[in-house]
Amino acid sequence: MKPSLQVRLSQHLALTPQLQQSIRLLQLSTLELHQEVEQMLDQNPFLEPEDDAVGAFEPMVERTSATERVAERETERADTPTEASGEGGDDAPGMDGSDFGTTERDDWENGTERDDFDGIRETPGKSGTNNDGEEFDPQDRNPTQVSLQEHLRAQLLGMRLSPEDVAAVEVLIESLDGDGYLADSLEDIAQALAGDDELRREEVMERLCCALKWLQNMDPIGVGARNLPECLTLQLRLLPRSEAQMIAILICKNHLELLARRDLKKLMAVTGADEELVKQAQALITVLEPKPGRPFSRAEANIIVPDVIVQKSGRNWKVVLNPDVMPKLRINDLYAQAIRQGRGAASANGSHAGLSSRLQEARWFMKNIQQRFDTIQRVSQAIVERQKNFFTHGEIAMKPLVLREIADELGLHESTISRVTTAKYMATVFGTFELKYFFGSSLNTEAGGNASSTAVRALIKQLVAAENVLKPLSDSQLSKMLEEQGIQVARRTVAKYREALRIAPANLRKTM
Repeated sequence: MKPSLQVRLSQHLALTPQLQQSIRLLQLSTLELHQEVEQMLDQNPFLEPEDDAVGAFEPMVERTSATERVAERETERADTPTEASGEGGDDAPGMDGSDFGTTERDDWENGTERDDFDGIRETPGKSGTNNDGEEFDPQDRNPTQVSLQEHLRAQLLGMRLSPEDVAAVEVLIESLDGDGYLADSLEDIAQALAGDDELRREEVMERLCCALKWLQNMDPIGVGARNLPECLTLQLRLLPRSEAQMIAILICKNHLELLARRDLKKLMAVTGADEELVKQAQALITVLEPKPGRPFSRAEANIIVPDVIVQKSGRNWKVVLNPDVMPKLRINDLYAQAIRQGRGAASANGSHAGLSSRLQEARWFMKNIQQRFDTIQRVSQAIVERQKNFFTHGEIAMKPLVLREIADELGLHESTISRVTTAKYMATVFGTFELKYFFGSSLNTEAGGNASSTAVRALIKQLVAAENVLKPLSDSQLSKMLEEQGIQVARRTVAKYREALRIAPANLRKTM
């Protein structure tokens, strides 16, 4: 084939770095945004939080120019190696000082042990501020709250145990999960402490079994259990002795599945108890705590901080941005002025080209953050205008709404609306909801209109709450009751909505 030259004219969309950053910031959650801001503050010397502003007057004895200081910061950041965090190689406690020796307690006595923050929900970092303008730290909501491990160690101090037993109990305390269950088996713990030495492993195993008994007698009752039956049994054993208590222990040990299925006849058959006694045993079991560590879990980690707040304004509702989640940034005026003053000299040798680009990067970042919050507010206000009845009557008055309606109204793309409504939250008089909550498909009604799937789910929840617990409503009955109210919903759709609401089937809702 002969080589030839061809000229083609085509159009394509090119995303500038600024536009790419704008799109990326738009889809970040509040927590991710604050992490991005912290990272940018570390990388860009021209960006600073408003509360850390440089003084207006610099000491006259400083001979280093502002431009040189910026250059020095850039050089130091590039030359300074990242320090690897050394993991503490604490020796495992052991018997005779090697397997169960004494352990240091300085960390937990000084209160330095903290629960890990998992970031599941959107909680602002330390860069956020509260209404008083002071720095806000989620861990400071309840500084007196102690963790489960701290609570158990405090009890351990008052027990007259040998140092070896204390060390063994502390090893088990460290192995507890957030619910208070023993996360690792005793065999695995013994293997980790004693290694391949069979004799040593048997000694460690014997010590751990004894330590487990000490742990399971601590408060809260049920802590240190290895499974749910053991946890419930530990709690039942502290109740006054009775026939119902004995039947309850038997059920917890061997027949929890039958109890979960509400199979009264089989429970009577396997336990040999009459109906009244089985019901009394069930009443004892239902008041137990299946997760002993739950009261000690940090509820702050699950708090959702809203991005926008809906407020009453006359007869209407208006959306305001939550100031606690908005990063407060600004350009360092001293450094920026130094760049402007040295621009003429920099054009000659090009020494400040990199610093000028960092300054522009900081300005773009601040502009994109502001644009992100403006877009969230616009979309939220459009949602509020479409769902006015919700803010007056609740979820049962929700209207059908799709992303395209908001996109067409604001002149944005559906993908932009999807990014804005994901992991962004709105505080209302009925609680805090994700923006996606206000969107729902439509269902036909006999009147020819449409009903929102969210409203239908709320109606199903009301019907189930008002049902007779001895004869709970089936999915077919719920479908017929909705049809009587003019809403056409198939049985399979009712089952899907019921499962989404985490409502058990009719046979599991029936009271024995």
